[in-house]
Amino acid sequence: MAKKPASLAKVRDRIDAIDSELLRLIDQRAALSREVAEAKRAAGEDGKFALRPGREAQILRRLIASPREAASKSLVVAIWREIMGDSLYSQTSFHVAVWGGRTPAKTAELARMRFGSTPPLYLVDEPQQAIASAKASGGVAVLALSRDHAWWARLLLTPSLSIFATLPCVSQWGTPQAMAVAEVTPEPSGEGDETLWVTDSPKPSYEIEQSFMQDGVAARLITDANGLKLFAMSGFYQADDDRLKRGPGSITGVVGVVPVAFDQ
Repeated sequence: MAKKPASLAKVRDRIDAIDSELLRLIDQRAALSREVAEAKRAAGEDGKFALRPGREAQILRRLIASPREAASKSLVVAIWREIMGDSLYSQTSFHVAVWGGRTPAKTAELARMRFGSTPPLYLVDEPQQAIASAKASGGVAVLALSRDHAWWARLLLTPSLSIFATLPCVSQWGTPQAMAVAEVTPEPSGEGDETLWVTDSPKPSYEIEQSFMQDGVAARLITDANGLKLFAMSGFYQADDDRLKRGPGSITGVVGVVPVAFDQ
């Protein structure tokens, strides 16, 4: 005999109870984040930017790999991005400058999806303004990928800045449209990292990809602009890796490391 489904009233009561428990746990987590901030102040690390993209990627991958009954990967990522953004802001009051190119509203939306609703976010008119903001204390820049601007190549001149995220971070939400930049040290997060590499080589992208493949490196073109090309290399590579140094072009270099989409 089939089990009789619960009444709508009982299901709603269960949802209300779960909501209350979720709020209690989220509040508890937020309190722990503030304890982390206090511990850092006591250790003399007050003001140090707490952004750890590699650590965040590890957390999200672990959560996505956990057994679930109905919660989609995109739901898990969306909820924890909001939680982690608030947690980060409680430890370091950071701000986000957005250059949206031809789609400023969309790029701002992607920035909010990545960093949550807590940190201040503002639009700027030029890519260099966003990059300059990333150099400031607690600064993060989100810049659109545009065939009109090779802003990512400017990072070769500012090695302290690094691209650490591709937006959106879930393929279900769309193709890569922007990237996030900050003064962070690239660190491996495990399987699923991509190293970003720039070249001014005039060779077609497929020839560059083939030359890397012969050296055991899987490369793919992300975008190009103003005679420059941005590639993603599968895996985590140091900037001085000989395989990347052998890549074609007179002006080349690593400009960041990003996790691949979390639903891939």
